[in-house]
Amino acid sequence: MTNGQKYGDIIDLPHHVSDKHPPLSRESRAAQFSPFAALTGYDGIVAESARLTDIRSELGEADIDILGMKLRLLADRASDHPEVTVTYFLPDERKSGGAYVKKTAQVKRIDEVGRIIFFTDKTSLAIDDITDIQGEIFAPPQSIEG
Repeated sequence: MTNGQKYGDIIDLPHHVSDKHPPLSRESRAAQFSPFAALTGYDGIVAESARLTDIRSELGEADIDILGMKLRLLADRASDHPEVTVTYFLPDERKSGGAYVKKTAQVKRIDEVGRIIFFTDKTSLAIDDITDIQGEIFAPPQSIEG
């Protein structure tokens, strides 16, 4: 006896819909067939270990000198609140390494002793984490043609 003959009396009947229980969503139906997670949090640990971070690179002497000149100029002109874009290293909270991040804001003041830049948006950055500073304040003055 083949399956076609065995279930021939019910094969063309409509699918039963319960009056008492609402149908499950596709997500709920799929979840009931998912494998048992024996190790709670294992997927998160695997995803975290696969997440890439940058290695903090050290600046060369020339880059340190240029950054120092830019910081002195900013300290002298901080009362003008110049807008700058700062590239800095943000250490990762969960693993070694981190990411290089850019922030654009107006400088409020520079604490040279504490080595911190304060911005008008009430944020601050450690000078030792900064790798580059860009802004119009560092552009050469425009000549006036007459």
